[in-house]
Amino acid sequence: MIKKSKKYTLKKIAEKLNISVTTVSFVLNGQAKEKKISDEMIAKVLAYVKEIDYQPNQLAKSLRTGKSKIIVFMVEDISNQFFASIARIIEDLAYKKGYKVIFCSNENNDEKARDLINIFKHRQIDGYIIIPSPGIENDIRSLIEEGIPVVLFDRYFPSLDTNYVVIDNEHASYQGTKHLIENGYKKIGFITIDTQQNQMVNRMRGYQIAVEEKDLNSNILRIAFHENGQDQKKLKIKKFLEANDLDAILFSTNYLTQSGLEVLHESFPELLGKLGILTFDDHEFFKIHTPSISAISQPKKEIAVNLMNVMLQLLKKPAKDSEPKNITLNTEFIPRVSSQHR
Repeated sequence: MIKKSKKYTLKKIAEKLNISVTTVSFVLNGQAKEKKISDEMIAKVLAYVKEIDYQPNQLAKSLRTGKSKIIVFMVEDISNQFFASIARIIEDLAYKKGYKVIFCSNENNDEKARDLINIFKHRQIDGYIIIPSPGIENDIRSLIEEGIPVVLFDRYFPSLDTNYVVIDNEHASYQGTKHLIENGYKKIGFITIDTQQNQMVNRMRGYQIAVEEKDLNSNILRIAFHENGQDQKKLKIKKFLEANDLDAILFSTNYLTQSGLEVLHESFPELLGKLGILTFDDHEFFKIHTPSISAISQPKKEIAVNLMNVMLQLLKKPAKDSEPKNITLNTEFIPRVSSQHR
């Protein structure tokens, strides 16, 4: 029995087997067949490295090959159920292709997003899947110009020619608002994040187009993403409800919906049985809430599959040589009790 050791190197393995370091490297990197190495030699190398429990130095390997087999998945908040669900699918898909994923949150903050990109850049990360904060367009452009694979999702920069996977936010919001109108609601409010990022701008536009088509008034509350604390968000929603005689509300995100439902339970419980409610992004909680909450549901699995397909293609072919892929997916409308006129 050969004693197991963490100090084995490719050179030592090659010397022991009386073969070249290159042959050992090709076998361990899965390139043996491509390099026409015999099955007998492949079996010999694999049996020996298993016997000595060889653990390759991943840092040295990444420096040698320029590949770390690691992808960064950066979102606003990885604890958000929507992002976490996509992250879990991404992790499985990446693992099957021999990649590991680092998950991180940029909190929609440019400085933090920039810091994270720079940290990973110096660690030979192979590619980035990013929900970009508003002001990092130049940072994304720099990655692309360096030939580093980047895929944006949820939102993108219209002036930047890059790969992205998004949903048709305007159409989804339009259809959702239209559903409320068709169910008899006429005084529909829209509660959203105060930002010029295109996903929120398009959701608001869809709402506005739908109410204008029916000559209805628009009532919009914009809340800053970095509003100081949950209590401040809830206070703004409370004042909005007090100031406007609404019969329905469309929330542009699931976390705003949760805040809104808290306000209703705490301050306007009588409205829960009357107010039409529709949320962008579904959540398990909305199914069991009373009343159950109607939702515009994004296709999480389809988003994840498309993100990984684009990323894997970029990893095979230099980003500079690839024609950017722009993928727009449809949502699913899930009607529940909250959008029925009561």
